Amino acid sequence: MIVTFPHMGKVYIPAKGLFDDLGVPVSVPNPISKKTLEIGTKVSPEMACLPLKINMGNYIQSLDSGADTIILTGSCGPCRFGYYGIIEKEILQDLGYKVDVVILDAPGKDPGIFFQRIKKISGNSSWRNILKAFLSALKVVEETEVLFDIFLYKRPRELAKGETDRLQDYFEKEVLNCHGSGEILYFVDECRKKASLIKEKPDISPLRVGLVGEIYTLIEPFVNLNVEKKLGDLGVEVHRGITIADWVKTHLSPDWKYKSERKKRLKKGGKYLNLCIGGHAWETIASTVHFADMGLDGVIHILPFGCMPEIVAESIIPSISRDYKIPTMTLTVDELTGEAGYRTRLEAFVDLLEQKKGIKYGQA
Repeated sequence: MIVTFPHMGKVYIPAKGLFDDLGVPVSVPNPISKKTLEIGTKVSPEMACLPLKINMGNYIQSLDSGADTIILTGSCGPCRFGYYGIIEKEILQDLGYKVDVVILDAPGKDPGIFFQRIKKISGNSSWRNILKAFLSALKVVEETEVLFDIFLYKRPRELAKGETDRLQDYFEKEVLNCHGSGEILYFVDECRKKASLIKEKPDISPLRVGLVGEIYTLIEPFVNLNVEKKLGDLGVEVHRGITIADWVKTHLSPDWKYKSERKKRLKKGGKYLNLCIGGHAWETIASTVHFADMGLDGVIHILPFGCMPEIVAESIIPSISRDYKIPTMTLTVDELTGEAGYRTRLEAFVDLLEQKKGIKYGQA
């Protein structure tokens, strides 16, 4: 058994550590490229949302490299992600691939099935080893997020242009050479120390912008066209509405403090949306209100074309913008999204925020 999984932001880092610790061979998906998208678009239904198309490209590239087992999480509610596993398996079988797709749905009414699948993808390791490896992977998730938060903080403040990007690129490339969670955590700590030494411009107060939207679109740089780096280069400090750590703590971790804070945030946005309508639309609305309360200068909503829950959220955000007097912008992405037009819209939005704050023209 050689396992693989969708490439989704930095998920590959804790996933690799987890399977290394369990002694399970893993084929880490290649970073997403135009080739990945071309492969996935060719074999996917035309009206499928962008994440599915990229997932298909990931799988085919990994299967061609020797993988034979695909692992992905399940979902429920009015979001097409819940059908991904079934649809993707049928497409791959039609293409002639012999592959085992393991879907990790929430335990629900029959936790026995869930634990059987965990046992299967762990290579039949003992439950003690599974728990130990899982806790180590959780630690990798948390520490990696801390490192990337430092990158987001440093990028608009760095004295030497591009220093943060060079360190981040170095980390993302070299972390693949680490084996197991222990080596990964050591390397994360090493890069964190280097990041803290990046010199900052004196007396700078950058714009602060929150990113909200569907989780895959938010955390996968290829899909959002590296929006975090683009904003950082424009002198903006980015705050993320949802991260891998948030997802893990919500669904897999017994972190009751975080769950309590999350419940408070969702309640804060309850005036506009007070129930789960699928995907991460509820979190999108709650995070928009939360960022407004934080005093951020603006919010950018990113969603894949045709995402049903996020389309509902998109219709609600203007009300939040009006009530809280916070500028917002929506960016919809698909396989035809152009780099130049995307960057122009970001620059225009940042220019608007600069004028509103009086940075550029010295207004109070």
